[in-house]
Amino acid sequence: MLRDPNLVPLSHQHQHALALCVRIGKNFAEVHDTPHVHRWEEEIVRLYDDEMSHHFHAEEKLIFPAAAQHEDLQQLVDELMIEHMLIRRNVERARAKQFTVTDLQVFTATLNEHIRKEERKLFEAMQQLLTPNEMKRIGAELEQFFQSRGINGRSCALSVKKRDQP
Repeated sequence: MLRDPNLVPLSHQHQHALALCVRIGKNFAEVHDTPHVHRWEEEIVRLYDDEMSHHFHAEEKLIFPAAAQHEDLQQLVDELMIEHMLIRRNVERARAKQFTVTDLQVFTATLNEHIRKEERKLFEAMQQLLTPNEMKRIGAELEQFFQSRGINGRSCALSVKKRDQP
């Protein structure tokens, strides 16, 4: 299904995080030695501080409450909230430089699955269950939220440097 324009800013942010997951996975596939985990920890923390923290807050403040009004989505919202908590904990472990190679792999897989669950299950269901006016209200609130945090809400564009490795 085509993504509702009111959810596109969040989908763009999802793409940024998925790009990081792909880069980490590519690094594991191409490096014959153990990847330099601390460089990736820094990249995870940078993306979290620049974008993911705002993204999580927007979802928890605006998206999840709207979705949870529909009984069919309550369990999914609860799962996603728990996943946010686990991802935050892991970001703090990365900030403290506590990741092992296995931790990095698990974090990448967890973040990837979380994003895909939001895109394929939550956003798809919201587009089916919420009225066009509810979606427009959410879109306007997201725009205002991101602008209040200095992020371009429509594109969620960040000045991300293009590079293969951190």
